[in-house]
Amino acid sequence: MSTFQDLNLNTPLYNALSDLGFTQPTPIQQEAFNVVASGKDVVGIAQTGTGKTFAYMLPILKNLKFSTQENPRVLVLVPTRELVVQVVDEIEKLSKYINLRVLGVYGGVNINTQKQAVAQGLDIIVATPGRVYDLAVSRVLQFKSIQKVVIDEVDVMLDLGFRHQLLNIFDILPEKRQNIMFSATMTQDVDDLIYDFFIAPERVSIAVSGTPLENISQTKYTVPNFYTKLNLLNHLLRDTEKYNKVLIFVAHKKMADRLFEALDEIFHDELCVIHSNKTQNYRLRSIEQFREGFNRILVATDVMARGLDIDNVSHVFNFDTPDFPENYMHRIGRTGRAEREGQAIIFSTVKEQESLDKIEALMQMEIPFLEIPEDVVISTELIEEEREVIKERNNPLRLKKSDEVGAAFHEKSEKNQQENKGGSYKFKIAAKYKKPKTRGDKNYNKRNKK
Repeated sequence: MSTFQDLNLNTPLYNALSDLGFTQPTPIQQEAFNVVASGKDVVGIAQTGTGKTFAYMLPILKNLKFSTQENPRVLVLVPTRELVVQVVDEIEKLSKYINLRVLGVYGGVNINTQKQAVAQGLDIIVATPGRVYDLAVSRVLQFKSIQKVVIDEVDVMLDLGFRHQLLNIFDILPEKRQNIMFSATMTQDVDDLIYDFFIAPERVSIAVSGTPLENISQTKYTVPNFYTKLNLLNHLLRDTEKYNKVLIFVAHKKMADRLFEALDEIFHDELCVIHSNKTQNYRLRSIEQFREGFNRILVATDVMARGLDIDNVSHVFNFDTPDFPENYMHRIGRTGRAEREGQAIIFSTVKEQESLDKIEALMQMEIPFLEIPEDVVISTELIEEEREVIKERNNPLRLKKSDEVGAAFHEKSEKNQQENKGGSYKFKIAAKYKKPKTRGDKNYNKRNKK
Protein backbone atom coordinates (compact mmCIF):
# COMPACT_ATOMS: atom_id res chain seq x y z
CA MET A 1 0.00 0.00 0.00
CA SER A 2 1.33 3.46 -0.94
CA THR A 3 2.27 6.14 1.58
CA PHE A 4 2.74 9.90 1.35
CA GLN A 5 6.48 9.20 0.96
CA ASP A 6 5.69 7.87 -2.53
CA LEU A 7 4.33 11.29 -3.56
CA ASN A 8 7.75 12.93 -3.21
CA LEU A 9 6.56 15.86 -1.11
CA ASN A 10 8.83 18.34 0.68
CA THR A 11 9.86 18.32 4.34
CA PRO A 12 7.42 21.04 5.56
CA LEU A 13 4.47 19.09 4.12
CA TYR A 14 5.71 15.80 5.58
CA ASN A 15 6.03 17.46 9.00
CA ALA A 16 2.47 18.85 8.75
CA LEU A 17 1.06 15.46 7.70
CA SER A 18 2.95 13.80 10.55
CA ASP A 19 1.42 16.24 13.04
CA LEU A 20 -2.01 15.37 11.65
CA GLY A 21 -1.27 11.66 11.96
CA PHE A 22 -1.69 10.95 8.23
CA THR A 23 0.58 8.35 6.63
CA GLN A 24 -1.38 6.99 3.65
CA PRO A 25 -3.08 9.03 0.93
CA THR A 26 -6.70 8.34 0.00
CA PRO A 27 -7.35 7.04 -3.54
CA ILE A 28 -8.26 10.50 -4.89
CA GLN A 29 -5.16 12.05 -3.29
CA GLN A 30 -2.94 9.41 -4.83
CA GLU A 31 -4.53 9.55 -8.29
CA ALA A 32 -4.81 13.33 -8.53
CA PHE A 33 -1.36 14.31 -7.19
CA ASN A 34 0.76 13.90 -10.33
CA VAL A 35 -1.98 15.20 -12.61
CA VAL A 36 -2.47 18.42 -10.62
CA ALA A 37 1.31 18.81 -10.18
CA SER A 38 1.80 18.55 -13.97
CA GLY A 39 0.00 21.86 -14.53
CA LYS A 40 -2.68 20.36 -16.81
CA ASP A 41 -6.36 21.18 -16.43
CA VAL A 42 -7.92 18.59 -14.14
CA VAL A 43 -11.45 17.31 -13.52
CA GLY A 44 -11.73 15.17 -10.39
CA ILE A 45 -14.83 13.12 -9.63
CA ALA A 46 -14.99 11.72 -6.10
CA GLN A 47 -17.43 11.39 -3.24
CA THR A 48 -17.43 13.99 -0.52
CA GLY A 49 -15.38 12.84 2.46
CA THR A 50 -12.63 11.22 0.36
CA GLY A 51 -10.00 13.91 1.00
CA LYS A 52 -10.50 16.15 -2.03
CA THR A 53 -9.11 19.28 -0.34
CA PHE A 54 -5.74 17.64 0.30
CA ALA A 55 -5.88 16.07 -3.19
CA TYR A 56 -5.54 19.47 -4.86
CA MET A 57 -3.71 21.37 -2.09
CA LEU A 58 -0.77 18.97 -1.62
CA PRO A 59 0.57 19.39 -5.20
CA ILE A 60 -0.24 23.11 -5.20
CA LEU A 61 1.59 23.76 -1.92
CA LYS A 62 4.56 21.62 -2.97
CA ASN A 63 5.14 23.84 -6.04
CA LEU A 64 4.10 27.19 -4.55
CA LYS A 65 7.34 29.10 -4.00
CA PHE A 66 7.76 31.79 -1.36
CA SER A 67 6.79 35.24 -2.61
CA THR A 68 6.27 38.70 -1.12
CA GLN A 69 3.93 39.92 -3.87
CA GLU A 70 0.57 41.27 -2.75
CA ASN A 71 -1.73 39.66 -5.35
CA PRO A 72 -2.89 36.05 -4.82
CA ARG A 73 -1.55 33.24 -7.00
CA VAL A 74 -4.18 30.61 -6.18
CA LEU A 75 -7.96 31.08 -6.19
CA VAL A 76 -10.17 28.41 -4.56
CA LEU A 77 -13.92 28.76 -5.15
CA VAL A 78 -16.45 26.91 -2.97
CA PRO A 79 -20.26 27.20 -2.80
CA THR A 80 -20.92 28.03 0.88
CA ARG A 81 -19.49 30.11 3.71
CA GLU A 82 -19.04 27.04 5.87
CA LEU A 83 -16.85 25.42 3.22
CA VAL A 84 -14.71 28.57 2.98
CA VAL A 85 -13.99 28.30 6.70
CA GLN A 86 -13.30 24.57 6.45
CA VAL A 87 -10.97 24.78 3.41
CA VAL A 88 -9.00 27.64 4.96
CA ASP A 89 -8.61 25.53 8.10
CA GLU A 90 -7.37 22.55 6.04
CA ILE A 91 -4.86 24.71 4.15
CA GLU A 92 -3.57 26.21 7.39
CA LYS A 93 -3.03 22.72 8.80
CA LEU A 94 -1.05 21.67 5.72
CA SER A 95 0.97 24.89 5.56
CA LYS A 96 1.91 24.88 9.25
CA TYR A 97 5.63 24.85 8.38
CA ILE A 98 5.34 27.00 5.24
CA ASN A 99 5.45 30.79 5.11
CA LEU A 100 2.06 31.23 3.44
CA ARG A 101 -0.72 33.83 3.52
CA VAL A 102 -4.26 32.43 3.23
CA LEU A 103 -7.54 34.37 3.36
CA GLY A 104 -11.17 33.24 3.26
CA VAL A 105 -13.87 35.64 2.05
CA TYR A 106 -17.65 35.22 1.81
CA GLY A 107 -20.82 37.28 1.80
CA GLY A 108 -22.89 38.27 4.80
CA VAL A 109 -20.05 40.14 6.53
CA ASN A 110 -18.56 43.62 6.16
CA ILE A 111 -16.79 43.81 2.78
CA ASN A 112 -14.59 46.70 3.95
CA THR A 113 -12.95 44.47 6.56
CA GLN A 114 -12.22 41.94 3.83
CA LYS A 115 -10.83 44.67 1.55
CA GLN A 116 -8.36 45.64 4.28
CA ALA A 117 -7.32 41.99 4.69
CA VAL A 118 -6.82 41.60 0.91
CA ALA A 119 -4.72 44.78 0.81
CA GLN A 120 -2.26 43.22 3.31
CA GLY A 121 -1.22 40.76 0.58
CA LEU A 122 -1.90 37.04 0.23
CA ASP A 123 -0.92 33.89 -1.64
CA ILE A 124 -4.15 31.86 -1.61
CA ILE A 125 -7.70 33.21 -1.49
CA VAL A 126 -10.62 30.88 -0.70
CA ALA A 127 -13.98 32.39 -1.53
CA THR A 128 -17.62 32.12 -2.49
CA PRO A 129 -18.15 33.35 -6.08
CA GLY A 130 -20.33 36.38 -5.33
CA ARG A 131 -18.06 37.99 -2.76
CA VAL A 132 -14.77 37.38 -4.61
CA TYR A 133 -16.27 38.97 -7.74
CA ASP A 134 -17.37 42.02 -5.72
CA LEU A 135 -13.82 42.38 -4.40
CA ALA A 136 -12.38 42.03 -7.91
CA VAL A 137 -14.78 44.65 -9.34
CA SER A 138 -13.78 47.07 -6.57
CA ARG A 139 -10.17 46.72 -7.86
CA VAL A 140 -8.88 45.93 -4.36
CA LEU A 141 -8.40 42.31 -5.38
CA GLN A 142 -6.28 41.81 -8.51
CA PHE A 143 -6.51 38.56 -10.48
CA LYS A 144 -3.54 39.25 -12.78
CA SER A 145 -1.21 36.94 -10.81
CA ILE A 146 -3.60 33.98 -10.52
CA GLN A 147 -1.85 30.83 -11.73
CA LYS A 148 -4.29 28.16 -10.51
CA VAL A 149 -8.07 28.20 -10.12
CA VAL A 150 -9.75 25.46 -8.07
CA ILE A 151 -13.54 25.04 -8.19
CA ASP A 152 -14.56 22.67 -5.41
CA GLU A 153 -18.05 21.12 -5.08
CA VAL A 154 -18.84 22.56 -8.52
CA ASP A 155 -22.09 20.58 -8.85
CA VAL A 156 -23.46 22.24 -5.71
CA MET A 157 -22.25 25.63 -6.94
CA LEU A 158 -24.24 25.28 -10.15
CA ASP A 159 -27.28 23.95 -8.26
CA LEU A 160 -27.20 27.09 -6.13
CA GLY A 161 -27.30 29.29 -9.25
CA PHE A 162 -23.68 30.47 -9.23
CA ARG A 163 -23.14 29.86 -12.97
CA HIS A 164 -23.45 33.55 -13.84
CA GLN A 165 -20.93 34.58 -11.16
CA LEU A 166 -18.52 31.87 -12.32
CA LEU A 167 -18.72 33.14 -15.91
CA ASN A 168 -18.01 36.68 -14.72
CA ILE A 169 -14.98 35.48 -12.76
CA PHE A 170 -13.62 33.49 -15.73
CA ASP A 171 -13.92 36.63 -17.88
CA ILE A 172 -11.45 38.57 -15.71
CA LEU A 173 -8.97 35.77 -14.95
CA PRO A 174 -5.66 35.53 -16.83
CA GLU A 175 -5.93 33.32 -19.91
CA LYS A 176 -2.81 31.40 -18.96
CA ARG A 177 -3.80 29.45 -15.85
CA GLN A 178 -4.43 25.93 -14.60
CA ASN A 179 -8.08 25.01 -14.03
CA ILE A 180 -8.78 22.38 -11.37
CA MET A 181 -12.34 21.21 -10.78
CA PHE A 182 -13.67 18.76 -8.22
CA SER A 183 -17.22 17.46 -8.16
CA ALA A 184 -19.09 14.60 -6.53
CA THR A 185 -21.37 14.15 -9.54
CA MET A 186 -21.09 14.81 -13.25
CA THR A 187 -24.12 16.69 -14.54
CA GLN A 188 -24.80 18.32 -17.90
CA ASP A 189 -24.18 21.78 -16.37
CA VAL A 190 -20.79 20.67 -15.07
CA ASP A 191 -19.91 19.18 -18.46
CA ASP A 192 -20.88 22.42 -20.24
CA LEU A 193 -18.64 24.44 -17.92
CA ILE A 194 -15.71 22.11 -18.62
CA TYR A 195 -16.29 22.35 -22.39
CA ASP A 196 -16.38 26.17 -22.31
CA PHE A 197 -13.33 26.90 -20.14
CA PHE A 198 -11.05 23.87 -19.77
CA ILE A 199 -8.29 22.97 -22.21
CA ALA A 200 -7.96 19.20 -22.81
CA PRO A 201 -8.62 18.38 -19.14
CA GLU A 202 -7.41 15.12 -17.65
CA ARG A 203 -10.10 13.29 -15.68
CA VAL A 204 -9.50 11.56 -12.37
CA SER A 205 -12.48 9.54 -11.20
CA ILE A 206 -12.69 7.67 -7.89
CA ALA A 207 -15.86 5.79 -6.89
CA VAL A 208 -18.83 6.25 -9.19
CA SER A 209 -21.55 8.34 -7.54
CA GLY A 210 -23.92 5.37 -7.49
CA THR A 211 -21.52 3.10 -5.64
CA PRO A 212 -22.29 2.92 -1.90
CA LEU A 213 -19.32 2.99 0.41
CA GLU A 214 -18.68 -0.53 1.66
CA ASN A 215 -18.41 0.40 5.32
CA ILE A 216 -21.88 2.00 5.48
CA SER A 217 -24.77 -0.23 6.57
CA GLN A 218 -28.11 0.89 5.07
CA THR A 219 -31.69 0.24 6.21
CA LYS A 220 -35.12 1.63 5.29
CA TYR A 221 -38.51 2.12 6.95
CA THR A 222 -41.82 2.62 5.15
CA VAL A 223 -43.61 5.29 7.17
CA PRO A 224 -47.05 6.77 6.40
CA ASN A 225 -46.56 10.44 7.30
CA PHE A 226 -44.53 13.16 9.04
CA TYR A 227 -45.78 12.58 12.58
CA THR A 228 -45.16 8.82 12.38
CA LYS A 229 -41.65 9.58 11.09
CA LEU A 230 -41.24 11.88 14.10
CA ASN A 231 -42.47 9.20 16.53
CA LEU A 232 -40.09 6.63 15.01
CA LEU A 233 -37.17 9.06 15.14
CA ASN A 234 -37.89 9.92 18.79
CA HIS A 235 -38.04 6.21 19.60
CA LEU A 236 -34.66 5.47 17.97
CA LEU A 237 -32.84 8.56 19.29
CA ARG A 238 -33.63 7.66 22.89
CA ASP A 239 -30.83 5.11 22.64
CA THR A 240 -28.05 7.63 23.29
CA GLU A 241 -25.31 5.02 23.42
CA LYS A 242 -26.03 3.62 19.95
CA TYR A 243 -27.05 6.89 18.29
CA ASN A 244 -24.20 8.96 19.73
CA LYS A 245 -23.59 11.39 16.82
CA VAL A 246 -26.56 11.74 14.48
CA LEU A 247 -26.97 13.82 11.32
CA ILE A 248 -30.60 14.18 10.12
CA PHE A 249 -31.25 15.35 6.57
CA VAL A 250 -34.50 17.02 5.52
CA ALA A 251 -35.74 18.31 2.16
CA HIS A 252 -35.88 22.06 2.79
CA LYS A 253 -35.57 24.90 5.32
CA LYS A 254 -39.22 24.85 6.41
CA MET A 255 -38.98 21.14 7.20
CA ALA A 256 -35.70 21.70 9.08
CA ASP A 257 -37.37 24.25 11.36
CA ARG A 258 -40.47 22.09 11.80
CA LEU A 259 -38.44 19.03 12.78
CA PHE A 260 -36.11 21.02 15.03
CA GLU A 261 -39.06 22.49 16.97
CA ALA A 262 -40.67 19.04 17.33
CA LEU A 263 -37.45 17.36 18.53
CA ASP A 264 -36.58 20.28 20.79
CA GLU A 265 -39.28 19.27 23.28
CA ILE A 266 -37.40 16.04 24.09
CA PHE A 267 -33.77 16.57 23.06
CA HIS A 268 -33.37 20.26 23.87
CA ASP A 269 -29.70 20.43 24.92
CA GLU A 270 -28.59 17.72 22.49
CA LEU A 271 -29.96 19.37 19.36
CA CYS A 272 -28.81 21.93 16.76
CA VAL A 273 -29.87 22.90 13.22
CA ILE A 274 -28.34 24.53 10.12
CA HIS A 275 -29.91 25.92 6.97
CA SER A 276 -29.37 28.99 4.79
CA ASN A 277 -31.86 31.23 6.66
CA LYS A 278 -29.82 30.97 9.86
CA THR A 279 -27.19 33.64 10.54
CA GLN A 280 -23.56 32.95 9.75
CA ASN A 281 -22.55 32.88 13.44
CA TYR A 282 -25.45 30.57 14.31
CA ARG A 283 -24.50 28.08 11.58
CA LEU A 284 -20.81 28.04 12.46
CA ARG A 285 -21.62 27.64 16.14
CA SER A 286 -24.04 24.76 15.41
CA ILE A 287 -21.46 22.92 13.29
CA GLU A 288 -18.72 23.41 15.88
CA GLN A 289 -20.95 22.23 18.75
CA PHE A 290 -21.89 19.12 16.76
CA ARG A 291 -18.29 18.48 15.70
CA GLU A 292 -17.00 18.82 19.28
CA GLY A 293 -19.76 16.60 20.69
CA PHE A 294 -21.62 19.24 22.72
CA ASN A 295 -24.69 18.45 20.59
CA ARG A 296 -25.52 14.87 19.69
CA ILE A 297 -28.07 15.62 16.92
CA LEU A 298 -27.75 17.97 13.93
CA VAL A 299 -30.70 18.70 11.61
CA ALA A 300 -29.57 19.94 8.19
CA THR A 301 -30.61 20.59 4.60
CA ASP A 302 -28.66 19.05 1.71
CA VAL A 303 -26.89 22.22 0.57
CA MET A 304 -25.78 23.30 4.03
CA ALA A 305 -24.24 19.96 4.94
CA ARG A 306 -22.61 19.17 1.58
CA GLY A 307 -18.88 18.85 1.90
CA LEU A 308 -18.77 19.43 5.66
CA ASP A 309 -16.00 17.35 7.19
CA ILE A 310 -17.39 16.02 10.48
CA ASP A 311 -15.73 12.94 11.93
CA ASN A 312 -17.33 10.04 13.79
CA VAL A 313 -20.94 10.54 12.63
CA SER A 314 -22.53 7.30 13.86
CA HIS A 315 -25.80 7.57 11.92
CA VAL A 316 -27.25 9.51 8.99
CA PHE A 317 -31.05 9.71 8.94
CA ASN A 318 -32.82 10.57 5.68
CA PHE A 319 -35.95 11.97 7.29
CA ASP A 320 -37.14 12.91 3.79
CA THR A 321 -36.28 10.75 0.78
CA PRO A 322 -34.27 12.98 -1.60
CA ASP A 323 -35.67 13.55 -5.11
CA PHE A 324 -32.26 13.05 -6.74
CA PRO A 325 -30.55 9.73 -5.98
CA GLU A 326 -27.10 11.38 -6.09
CA ASN A 327 -28.11 13.49 -3.09
CA TYR A 328 -28.72 10.30 -1.12
CA MET A 329 -25.15 9.24 -1.87
CA HIS A 330 -23.82 12.57 -0.61
CA ARG A 331 -25.93 12.32 2.53
CA ILE A 332 -24.82 8.84 3.54
CA GLY A 333 -21.22 9.80 2.75
CA ARG A 334 -21.28 11.90 5.94
CA THR A 335 -20.95 8.69 7.97
CA GLY A 336 -18.52 5.80 7.59
CA ARG A 337 -15.64 8.22 6.98
CA ALA A 338 -11.95 7.38 7.39
CA GLU A 339 -12.72 3.64 7.14
CA ARG A 340 -15.01 3.67 10.19
CA GLU A 341 -18.32 1.81 10.27
CA GLY A 342 -21.36 3.97 9.53
CA GLN A 343 -25.15 3.55 9.56
CA ALA A 344 -27.62 5.14 7.10
CA ILE A 345 -31.39 4.99 7.68
CA ILE A 346 -34.05 6.24 5.26
CA PHE A 347 -37.72 7.01 6.00
CA SER A 348 -40.06 6.84 2.98
CA THR A 349 -43.77 7.47 2.53
CA VAL A 350 -45.83 6.04 -0.34
CA LYS A 351 -45.38 9.33 -2.23
CA GLU A 352 -41.61 9.04 -1.82
CA GLN A 353 -41.46 5.46 -3.09
CA GLU A 354 -40.56 6.49 -6.64
CA SER A 355 -37.54 8.44 -5.38
CA LEU A 356 -36.51 5.44 -3.26
CA ASP A 357 -36.72 3.19 -6.32
CA LYS A 358 -34.37 5.53 -8.22
CA ILE A 359 -31.87 5.42 -5.33
CA GLU A 360 -31.87 1.63 -5.29
CA ALA A 361 -31.56 1.50 -9.08
CA LEU A 362 -28.55 3.82 -9.00
CA MET A 363 -26.84 1.70 -6.34
CA GLN A 364 -27.94 -1.54 -8.05
CA MET A 365 -29.04 -2.94 -4.72
CA GLU A 366 -32.14 -3.10 -2.55
CA ILE A 367 -31.86 -1.45 0.84
CA PRO A 368 -32.82 -3.90 3.65
CA PHE A 369 -36.30 -3.22 5.03
CA LEU A 370 -37.12 -2.90 8.75
CA GLU A 371 -40.54 -3.04 10.42
CA ILE A 372 -41.62 -0.10 12.58
CA PRO A 373 -41.31 -1.16 16.25
CA GLU A 374 -44.63 -2.01 17.92
CA ASP A 375 -44.39 0.69 20.57
CA VAL A 376 -44.10 3.47 17.95
CA VAL A 377 -47.43 5.26 17.56
CA ILE A 378 -48.75 5.32 13.97
CA SER A 379 -50.19 8.81 13.64
CA THR A 380 -53.15 9.77 11.43
CA GLU A 381 -52.47 13.49 11.74
CA LEU A 382 -51.16 15.12 8.57
CA ILE A 383 -49.11 18.24 7.99
CA GLU A 384 -50.15 20.81 5.41
CA GLU A 385 -48.11 19.31 2.54
CA GLU A 386 -49.56 15.83 3.15
CA ARG A 387 -53.23 16.85 3.08
CA GLU A 388 -55.14 16.23 -0.11
CA VAL A 389 -56.05 19.40 -1.95
CA ILE A 390 -59.84 19.59 -2.29
CA LYS A 391 -60.82 21.00 -5.66
CA GLU A 392 -63.96 23.12 -5.58
CA ARG A 393 -66.37 22.54 -8.42
CA ASN A 394 -69.31 24.73 -9.44
CA ASN A 395 -68.97 27.01 -6.42
CA PRO A 396 -71.44 29.87 -7.14
CA LEU A 397 -69.61 32.15 -4.70
CA ARG A 398 -66.22 31.69 -6.39
CA LEU A 399 -65.27 34.34 -8.92
CA LYS A 400 -64.69 33.33 -12.48
CA LYS A 401 -61.14 33.77 -13.71
CA SER A 402 -62.17 36.74 -15.81
CA ASP A 403 -63.65 38.45 -12.72
CA GLU A 404 -60.71 37.75 -10.39
CA VAL A 405 -58.37 40.51 -9.34
CA GLY A 406 -54.75 40.24 -8.30
CA ALA A 407 -53.66 40.29 -4.67
CA ALA A 408 -52.16 43.76 -5.04
CA PHE A 409 -55.17 45.30 -6.85
CA HIS A 410 -56.59 48.48 -5.39
CA GLU A 411 -58.31 51.60 -6.58
CA LYS A 412 -56.00 54.55 -7.09
CA SER A 413 -56.48 57.40 -4.68
CA GLU A 414 -57.70 60.66 -6.20
CA LYS A 415 -54.31 62.38 -5.90
CA ASN A 416 -52.67 59.53 -7.81
CA GLN A 417 -55.06 59.67 -10.72
CA GLN A 418 -53.00 60.91 -13.66
CA GLU A 419 -53.76 61.75 -17.23
CA ASN A 420 -51.55 62.16 -20.25
CA LYS A 421 -51.48 65.92 -20.73
CA GLY A 422 -49.49 65.79 -23.94
CA GLY A 423 -46.68 68.05 -25.09
CA SER A 424 -48.35 71.25 -23.84
CA TYR A 425 -47.89 70.08 -20.25
CA LYS A 426 -44.19 71.03 -20.18
CA PHE A 427 -45.05 74.62 -21.12
CA LYS A 428 -47.52 74.86 -18.22
CA ILE A 429 -44.83 73.63 -15.85
CA ALA A 430 -42.26 76.03 -17.32
CA ALA A 431 -44.68 78.92 -16.77
CA LYS A 432 -45.34 77.87 -13.19
CA TYR A 433 -41.68 77.23 -12.23
CA LYS A 434 -39.76 79.98 -14.05
CA LYS A 435 -36.00 79.65 -14.43
CA PRO A 436 -33.82 82.44 -12.95
CA LYS A 437 -33.20 84.92 -15.72
CA THR A 438 -30.11 86.72 -14.51
CA ARG A 439 -27.80 83.77 -13.99
CA GLY A 440 -26.75 81.39 -16.68
CA ASP A 441 -29.17 82.70 -19.31
CA LYS A 442 -26.77 84.14 -21.89
CA ASN A 443 -29.49 85.21 -24.33
CA TYR A 444 -31.30 87.14 -21.59
CA ASN A 445 -28.12 88.93 -20.52
CA LYS A 446 -27.33 89.88 -24.13
CA ARG A 447 -30.82 91.27 -24.62
CA ASN A 448 -30.55 93.43 -21.50
CA LYS A 449 -27.21 94.89 -22.57
CA LYS A 450 -28.72 96.29 -25.82
